[in-house]
Amino acid sequence: MRDFLSTVIGKSVRQVARLRGGGSALPGLVVEKLDPGYLARVLGRLPHGVVAVSGTNGKTTTTKMIVEILEAQGLRVFTNRTGSNFSRGVVAAAVQESSIGGRLAADIAVLELDEAHAMHFIAKVKPRHTLLLNVLRDQLDRFGEIDATAKLLQRIADATTDGVVVNREDPLLAAVGARVAESGRGVAVREFGLSPKLRAMFPSDDDFHAGAPADDAPEVETPDSGAADVTLVEVGDHSAVFRIDGEDRATTLKLEGLYNTFNAAAALSTVRMVLGDADPDALLSALSEVRPAFGRGEQLVLDGQPLELVLVKNPAGFRLALASFAPEGVGTMIAINDQYADGRDMSWLWDVDFASLASEGVDTVSGARAWDMALRLEHDDVAVGTVQEDLAAALAGFRERTPGRPRRIFCTYTAMLALRKELATLTDVEEIW
Repeated sequence: MRDFLSTVIGKSVRQVARLRGGGSALPGLVVEKLDPGYLARVLGRLPHGVVAVSGTNGKTTTTKMIVEILEAQGLRVFTNRTGSNFSRGVVAAAVQESSIGGRLAADIAVLELDEAHAMHFIAKVKPRHTLLLNVLRDQLDRFGEIDATAKLLQRIADATTDGVVVNREDPLLAAVGARVAESGRGVAVREFGLSPKLRAMFPSDDDFHAGAPADDAPEVETPDSGAADVTLVEVGDHSAVFRIDGEDRATTLKLEGLYNTFNAAAALSTVRMVLGDADPDALLSALSEVRPAFGRGEQLVLDGQPLELVLVKNPAGFRLALASFAPEGVGTMIAINDQYADGRDMSWLWDVDFASLASEGVDTVSGARAWDMALRLEHDDVAVGTVQEDLAAALAGFRERTPGRPRRIFCTYTAMLALRKELATLTDVEEIW
């Protein structure tokens, strides 16, 4: 009876919120207040438990990879598809997908969790499996230094009952995995990693802030530190080679961006842990069909031309986004907001090298911190056509000035949501409720 009442209330709040244009997490906030045990009861019934995905970068698309690979293997998967990764967002998703009686038609849950707000989640629900992606300097005004973020991720790992997957190339996460393995709790630990020749393409936070080597410094190839469960060996144009069970296996990809390719190794290792080492070829076949999550290299069509939305939120992520997408022949816009979900401190923009944009320039800079972004580009000799803080006006101008060309918008999280709302009036945009 309690599940019935909570679910009915949550579904009713969701309908009212939609009519008023409210946020997708509101039903979860209401249900959490009225019935704090709702989520634990609903998720506790799933036969394969909960997979938690956390870390600084790549949670949304990696979660999507895991979900779609598991679904291709025949499992029914519940997930927070909107990317709302606070506990109230997970509750809202559960309310939306539950029957009136509070039952989810699912075998397993795969949930993206914000590093800090995961503490509220694990106090109620213990993940059966956890994937930890990376620790980068992101939103320091929220979390403090990266050691604080690593401690939050350690707490998620410590709450996990069966297995943890960690990024071997991130020293802080490798240490988390080692502590779990040494804890004596019987929790399995697996690693995903990179071949030595690829490590320079994917710096850890320590690497990123160590400074660039001198121009005349000899190239050093880092020795392999041992076999990971899944290793990214090669990257190509919408293709990759992964080493699994000692064999190199190639696949095509519909994903965009270098980091998504590396995070695909994380997704594969997590699915292997959940399913008990399923057929690698079947997993790669499913991976090859996964498309980017909304705003994460998402490609729309506007005026008959492709428009890519690329989410950026820290130096390493922006650096890899710039490396992933060639600027030639593309109209470029950058939209930077500083709301809570973006992080208030935008000083990290000065840690990004924008010189690759100099040849084509940036047509439009927009968002609440548009002038900060324009100043940063000026220092790298990148020409800026227009600075317009208002996102709707900026998008309209960008569209007028770039007819007949592919377009790309690098944007922070809230800027991306606002732009998608504007674009939905102009072209087909995937619904994310």
